[in-house]
Amino acid sequence: MSLRSVFTLLGPFLALIVIYSIFGAMRPVMFSSDVMLSVLTQTVIVATAAIGMTLIIISGGIDLSVGSIIAFACVVAATLITKGYPPVAVFAATIGFGALCGLFNGSLTVGLKLLPFIVTLGTMQIFRGGAKVYSHGSPVNLPFDVTVYKAWMGGKGLPYGVWMMIGLVVLFTVILRYTRFGRYVFAVGSNENTATLCGVNVPKVKLLVYTIGGAMAGLAAMMNVAKSSQGDPTTAMGLELDVIAAVVIGGASLSGGEGSVLGALIGALLMTTIRTGCVLRGIPTPWTEIITGAIIVIAVIIDRLRHRTAA
Repeated sequence: MSLRSVFTLLGPFLALIVIYSIFGAMRPVMFSSDVMLSVLTQTVIVATAAIGMTLIIISGGIDLSVGSIIAFACVVAATLITKGYPPVAVFAATIGFGALCGLFNGSLTVGLKLLPFIVTLGTMQIFRGGAKVYSHGSPVNLPFDVTVYKAWMGGKGLPYGVWMMIGLVVLFTVILRYTRFGRYVFAVGSNENTATLCGVNVPKVKLLVYTIGGAMAGLAAMMNVAKSSQGDPTTAMGLELDVIAAVVIGGASLSGGEGSVLGALIGALLMTTIRTGCVLRGIPTPWTEIITGAIIVIAVIIDRLRHRTAA
C-alpha cells in the first residue's frame, strides 16, 4: 500500500475517532457497549451495499439504483419466506436476484455505451416500481413463528450480520489488492483506453463489477428483512445516497481508480456515529440531515482538492 493510500485511509479513520470522541464527551453513554453494538449493527446494511458500490466506483461507474434493488429484493425475500422456503434457498435466491439486477445495469451501461448515471437513474425507478407491482404496494410481513433470521441483526452478543460485514471487508480487500481481477478493476477506473491496450477485457470487468454490486445489495436486503421482519417496497428510499457517501467519505474517488472497502466501512461507521450521536443529544432529524449532508459535501470537496494537488 502506497504512502498516499495510507493517508487516504487514515483520514476517515481519524475523523471517526474524533467525531465519536466529541459525541462521547457530550454524552458518555456513547462509550457504553450497548451503544457501540448498536452503531455496529446499524452500519451493516449500508456497509454491505457499500462494498459492492466501492468496486463500481473504483471502476469509474456509479449505481443510483442500489436502494431500489434492496427494496425489490426485500419483497422477493419476504415472499419466499412466507412460502416456507428454507433460509439457505432464501439467501441464495435474494442474492441471485440482486446480482441479476446488477447485471441488467451493467449490460445496459456496457452494451449500449451509456453513462451509468443515466442508466441507473432510470433503473432506480424501474426496480422501485417493480417492487410495488410485485407486492401490490403493501409490505410483505414475515410469519410470527419465523425467528431464524432475527439473529442476523439482533439478539444477544454480536449479531451474525456484523461478523458477515467484517468477513466481507476482509474478503474484498484481499480480492482488490491481491488478485488479477482487483488490479483490473483499478486499471479500468484509472484509464479505460490504457487498460484496453494492456489486454484487459473492460466490458467483462464492468459487467462483473455491477453484478457483484447487485449481489451485495441483495445481501443487504436480507439484513433489512432480518431487521424489520418484513419486505417493504418503500424501504431504503434514498439509501443509495448513504451508500455512495460512505464510499466517498472512505476515500474513494468519484473519478475512478481509487478506493478501498475498509474505507467504505469506516465511512459507513462515521455516518452511523453522527446519526446516533445526534439522536442521543436530542438534535432534531432535519439538523441531523444537514450535518450529514455537509459532511458528504466536505468529503467531495476534499476529493477534488486531492486530485488537483495530484495533478
